[in-house]
Amino acid sequence: MAPRITFLRTYSKLWTAAVAACLAILVLAALILPQSFRLTALSDVVQCILLFSGTVSLIPHAVRSRGRMRLFWTLIASGVGLWFAYQFVWIYYEVWLRTDVPDLCAGDVILFLHIVPLMAALALRPHAPQDEYAARLRRLDFALMVVWWIYLYVLIVIPWQYVVPNIPAYNNDLNSLYLIEKLAFLGTLILAWMGSKGGWKIFYASLFGASFAYAASSHIANWAIGRHVYYSGSLYDIPLAVSMAWITMIGLWTREREPETGVRSTSTSHGVWLARLGMIAAFSLPVFAAWALIDVTVPPRIRSFRVVLTLAAAMLMGAMVFVRQRLLDWELLRLLTHSRESFTNLKRLQAQITESEKLASIGQLLGGAAHELNNPITAMLGYSDLLLGTPLTPEQNELAGRIGQHARRTRSLVASLLSFAKQGPAAMAPVDLNTLLRTAVKLSQPQWQALKIEVRTEYLQELLLVHGDSNQLLHVCVQIINDALHAVGQHGSRILTITAECANDTAIIHISDASLAARHQTLGNAAPDLNSPETLSGLGLSACQGILLQHHGRILWRQDCNVGTTIRVEIPVILPASEKEQSSDPGLPILWRPQPYA
Repeated sequence: MAPRITFLRTYSKLWTAAVAACLAILVLAALILPQSFRLTALSDVVQCILLFSGTVSLIPHAVRSRGRMRLFWTLIASGVGLWFAYQFVWIYYEVWLRTDVPDLCAGDVILFLHIVPLMAALALRPHAPQDEYAARLRRLDFALMVVWWIYLYVLIVIPWQYVVPNIPAYNNDLNSLYLIEKLAFLGTLILAWMGSKGGWKIFYASLFGASFAYAASSHIANWAIGRHVYYSGSLYDIPLAVSMAWITMIGLWTREREPETGVRSTSTSHGVWLARLGMIAAFSLPVFAAWALIDVTVPPRIRSFRVVLTLAAAMLMGAMVFVRQRLLDWELLRLLTHSRESFTNLKRLQAQITESEKLASIGQLLGGAAHELNNPITAMLGYSDLLLGTPLTPEQNELAGRIGQHARRTRSLVASLLSFAKQGPAAMAPVDLNTLLRTAVKLSQPQWQALKIEVRTEYLQELLLVHGDSNQLLHVCVQIINDALHAVGQHGSRILTITAECANDTAIIHISDASLAARHQTLGNAAPDLNSPETLSGLGLSACQGILLQHHGRILWRQDCNVGTTIRVEIPVILPASEKEQSSDPGLPILWRPQPYA
């Protein structure tokens, strides 16, 4: 990169030196050589070289750029290229034909139009980023302005050239209109300079300097022509040559330091004023038509030409306004649809926020109610245990046991309420599922002993490690065992089996009613189906569901009056390092609901 930058700087310095040499030649020739064909030819050729140099210095920017920047540099280069083409017309007449340029020259339109692409480039505002829709509208607005400028030239200048030739009127109207165009361009440059910063501010200031030098030199040359002291190659051409050389300096300077695009602005005043100018241009056509009709100082043929021209321009500009309005309608419709969607999404979000606030309030209420319920439940359990320790009849002993059973179940539900209300992110760590099951069975021992239920357990000999929160997983095991004990007691069964195994990289806990299952196997009934999805219900199981979701696990639950209770809990195990790359992510939890009792 450094050698390339060095080469470009050296190349630019040599180019600058060549341009300075051309200017020096023009100055020396104007001071030394008298008015002659040699001076005219030298001046025209050197000026043509300077404009060709300026055009070539701008072309690489258009090649390297993309999108709107490429269009900007293309328009700038096109404006300078038209100026070069007009200078080539002068070479054709003064050097090749060795005659003066005709007073009614057809090439004058090139000189007038060369400023139009420059104004179009400024309308793109490359220093201010904008969305594609705004760029399309502004390009259309400026196309309207371009048509208007061409219309003005054809309306005011062309009639004196082709309809009714008149050299004084032609020169007067051409110079007046060209002056107005140059002033408009300079004013646009000032606005662009004021709205830019950094490298763009320097660029616009340089372009303004070159354009102002050109406008001033043109005015001075016209003044000299009016006094018959101007001739090609005279000192009056030096400011004009300086403006031409300045264009090359702008191209070379920008090549070394590309202006950076500014920060996106939210201001829309530029687009508004450009649209207003387009509308003013369209509404000015009837004014020009009225002027063409009432101006009796011009020949009737010119009045007729101007009226017909205005009618044609009105049709063309009206079509452009219609297209612009259609684009605006489509954009407004898109914005309206987007606003409706945003409003709908906002209403949905507000409803979700309201629901979340309700759930948070319910959680706080549940937490407070659960704390208040713990004390009377503990007293009920204590009294039921005291009753069981006193001499009672068998019927009274069974009723006291049921009181304790339901009190313990209620305490389990209260614990689930607290867990649901205070649910937070789990502290994950390796946990042995066998140890958790043993602890859960021991914690549930008072309940299954009071119900006179036999609990049979079967664990794996090796460690059954899962990744999870030990407290939350212990709560899940205790809750599920308690629910299973309650269901088994409802069916009148007296045997509950709890097994742990590992299959397909998944830890599986089976809790089933062994007595009813064995009875139905004897009768030849099929095993319970755990593959029909149901909706999980019950506060305790809902809390377990939330915990297992965090552990990528699932619950399968079936309760039937003929087959009994069957529960399966699945949790992914911790794989050895060699197997982690080959394992697949566990599926989403499939939740099951106890079927109603018969």
